[in-house]
Amino acid sequence: MHPSRRDFLKIGTIGGLAASVLGFDLAPAYAQLRTLKIARATETRSTCPYCSVSCGVLIYSIGDKAKNVTPQVIHVEGDPDHPINRGTLCPKGASLEQDILNERRITKPQVRRPGSDHWEDIGWDDAMNEIAQRVKKTRDATFIEKDAAGHSVNRLESIAWTGGCTDTNEFNYLVVKAMRSLGVVHLENQARV
Repeated sequence: MHPSRRDFLKIGTIGGLAASVLGFDLAPAYAQLRTLKIARATETRSTCPYCSVSCGVLIYSIGDKAKNVTPQVIHVEGDPDHPINRGTLCPKGASLEQDILNERRITKPQVRRPGSDHWEDIGWDDAMNEIAQRVKKTRDATFIEKDAAGHSVNRLESIAWTGGCTDTNEFNYLVVKAMRSLGVVHLENQARV
């Protein structure tokens, strides 16, 4: 049998009428269809962390906002009101949800000790203390007070700072002040790259 287009339309019409006559109610199906998965979610505006373009993203999460409860991210999309990307995202930005929900994502500081073959978890206070000790040790060992001509330069060329695209102007202002107080001359921000 080779039904024509007209036969298909007849069968579809007769089937639809039969379904309505026999009491098949489509209202629940339409109601379920119209409920979006983000209907009960909390919308948070953020910035894509990948490059210096700084595209705006909307992150949708569900959770009861109770204390000590981490909201679950259910959807990430471009922010249509953002002046840079106007709702569009590149493939890396579009995959942001997968990066947030990745079970292999590192959420604690880790250190690999000299001679070790594995990474170990350490606390945030320990990580900050180790970084501070290494910065001080490097600064004390490599600080340059005078150049070859005898001019006072007071600079530190062995440490550099690179800021991220999601850093605010206020944060960058404070970072520049802190780095200049150490004598660091190699400063850059990803937004300028």
